[in-house]
Amino acid sequence: MNNQYPNNYNAQNMQAIPQSMADDEIDLRELFAVIWKGKWLIILITAVFAVGAVLFALSQPNIYKSEVLLAPASEDANKMGALASQFGGLASLAGINMGGGGGDKTTLTLAVLNSRKFINQFVNKHALKVTLFAGESWSEATGELVLDAEIYDAQKQSWLREVDPGKSAEPTDWEVYKEFKKIYAISTDKETGMITISIESLSPIVAKKWLEQLVKDINAEMRAKDLHDSERNIRYLKKNLQQTDYADMQTVFYQLIEQELKTQMLAQVQAEYAFKIIDPAVVAEEKSKPKRALIAVLGTLLGGMLGVMLVLVHHFMSKEDDLEKSENE
Repeated sequence: MNNQYPNNYNAQNMQAIPQSMADDEIDLRELFAVIWKGKWLIILITAVFAVGAVLFALSQPNIYKSEVLLAPASEDANKMGALASQFGGLASLAGINMGGGGGDKTTLTLAVLNSRKFINQFVNKHALKVTLFAGESWSEATGELVLDAEIYDAQKQSWLREVDPGKSAEPTDWEVYKEFKKIYAISTDKETGMITISIESLSPIVAKKWLEQLVKDINAEMRAKDLHDSERNIRYLKKNLQQTDYADMQTVFYQLIEQELKTQMLAQVQAEYAFKIIDPAVVAEEKSKPKRALIAVLGTLLGGMLGVMLVLVHHFMSKEDDLEKSENE
């Protein structure tokens, strides 16, 4: 009795497996039959999507990317780091912060590069707002950027873009920041410490020009900041020097003033103050996007998938309706 039940159970399972496989085979055959029956609808939908994807891809303007490879000004940073370590204790006694090493300075510089203040200052200084928002296409023959007349009137020099009531037609600083961040990227190689900055534009000439101006401005910004801090420190040191009669403290103040003067000298002499250019920006000869072939392929695949889905859904809905009618009859 104990052995008969498992044998019967196994026999039933052996009979059920072929039946299940047969049902699956019938379902697959039905599925392929439905798809084959609706092949013309699938082909039509796929063709429509393919044509639409191609037209969309062709309507997108070419975007060009310019890149520059930079290295932190390590030589000067090491000099200043050595000075800071040598006189850091004396400076702390006098209430002066001589700054950290080159790594901290590079981190600070990258933070400034990504800040809203610096980006808006850069765009406003070089009058890039019109090109950034109203650029429509680039003429390869003339090398000039064509502006969208519905956004900006070049003759009257007035903004015409449509905005919500209460907002300014001219882009605000916040809008400038968000728009610039779309075309602007910074990446750091953790192994080498090299920094790559890239800018995208409708014009390869504009992308190269903006990138060169950006590197020049960040070097000037960091130089001006260090000069300002150094001059403030010197004023403070001179003031305290006059107020003390201790010879040892006077010696400390003189040494700190000397190092601050050296800082100013390095800042004024070194053109590439924060970053040294390793590989300069060039005018791109090939577009970076859009990937028109990829857009066309994805659009075709999407159309084919949608066509198959519509055919199957229509078939099974019709099948359910027929079953309901037969049951009601």
